[in-house]
Amino acid sequence: MSTINILCIDDQRDVLATLRKDLTVFESHFNLIDCESAAEARDAIEEIDQEGSYLALLICDHLMPKKNGIDFLIEMHEDSRFSKTKKLLLTGMATHKDTIEAINMADIDRYIEKPWDEEELVHIVKELLTQFILSIGIEYQPYLNLLDQPTLLKILKDRT
Repeated sequence: MSTINILCIDDQRDVLATLRKDLTVFESHFNLIDCESAAEARDAIEEIDQEGSYLALLICDHLMPKKNGIDFLIEMHEDSRFSKTKKLLLTGMATHKDTIEAINMADIDRYIEKPWDEEELVHIVKELLTQFILSIGIEYQPYLNLLDQPTLLKILKDRT
């Protein structure tokens, strides 16, 4: 079974530490990777691809040095190898224009403002992981306790 990865990108270590703490529920079945820059994330993504593993979810900050999160997510959207990867923009500083650009150009799946609510974050991650797993045809049974049940039922119902 290939590893399924969740990649968190933020230039602030304390934010990454909080994300990791809030997402610990997923560590039993998913590999959590922390990156402090878009460049570091790109290296991790190339390694994931070379291993033949899955990149299920990118959780990305907006304001980062050198390359901002929206530009990075646009780059990822244009990379056909990761067309099924879900994208969540996490920021406290995005303008209305930035948000529109992220939706239109990077095709982000969700947007959460900092500081986030842990329950809301976990719920959104469950939804996105459910969508990803079913979109690529992975057997969902082993992940059932970590998937969003209403999303799972809706997708399965829509398939019939």
